[in-house]
Amino acid sequence: MNHEQQKYYVPEQSPWPIVGAVAMFFIAVGAGLTVIQSGSEAGSGVWLLVIGLAILIYMIFGWFRNVIEESMNGLYSAQMDRSFKQGMSWFIFSEVMFFAAFFGALFYARMFAVPWLGGDSNNAMTNEVLWPQFEAIWPLLTTPDGTSTQAMGWQGLPLVNTIILLASSVTLSIAHVALEKEQRAKVKAFLGVTVLLGLGFLVLQVEEYIHAYQELGLTLQSGIYGNTFFLLTGFHGMHVTLGAIILFVVWIRVLKGHFSAERHFAFQAGAWYWHFVDVVWLCLFVFVYVL
Repeated sequence: MNHEQQKYYVPEQSPWPIVGAVAMFFIAVGAGLTVIQSGSEAGSGVWLLVIGLAILIYMIFGWFRNVIEESMNGLYSAQMDRSFKQGMSWFIFSEVMFFAAFFGALFYARMFAVPWLGGDSNNAMTNEVLWPQFEAIWPLLTTPDGTSTQAMGWQGLPLVNTIILLASSVTLSIAHVALEKEQRAKVKAFLGVTVLLGLGFLVLQVEEYIHAYQELGLTLQSGIYGNTFFLLTGFHGMHVTLGAIILFVVWIRVLKGHFSAERHFAFQAGAWYWHFVDVVWLCLFVFVYVL
């Protein structure tokens, strides 16, 4: 019985993993120093963070270029496609666990730490010793040193951004269906709209952060509420940025005539990631802004 042999392409040594590691080092150190130096003039942290982000973007586009060239040269087999799908699935699973950790921290703070500090569950002594005037309410708008802040409401920019991301999922789904039907003009239009909606979300989130810092007094120093708010929304914004870059590259490839109804995993992977980002935002909107 004859079996069709399929070649499994093994790429040559690549510089991109080490370049990405260097970028993440600069980002980690720069982000940490930026937080420490917040409130003062721009210091070394900001510059290290910018350098790290620039290297990361350079790595992403360089690695994408190599993979695209390999795909267009016919080096990938069906087994390679299955490997890509498995890799992307595990990557998204790791991202689910990443956000689950932060949502878990938010849940623990709201359901356990705050009630305990308020004297719940026979912890009256804890309340009297640590913070006698503490009121077990959420969000916590007063820190132990007496600094007060305001909560970010769900109306306004958060609601607009929710509508924007939901709309982007719809336009991306329309583009995906159009690609499967070889309606390339429709793919170009709706995928381009999706990228623009993603950029619009990021612009409004920056405006929201400016509003939080300048008008609400809501900063990373605003206790557990400020910490969880900026960690969850900030990391989500970073993922939206990455997703927008991925979809932008896919859109450029569509303009160049890449993909077909049968072979378009790059498009599919970008869509998976974008829908995941949208689901995370819905959870954020409910548990961080509304409840």
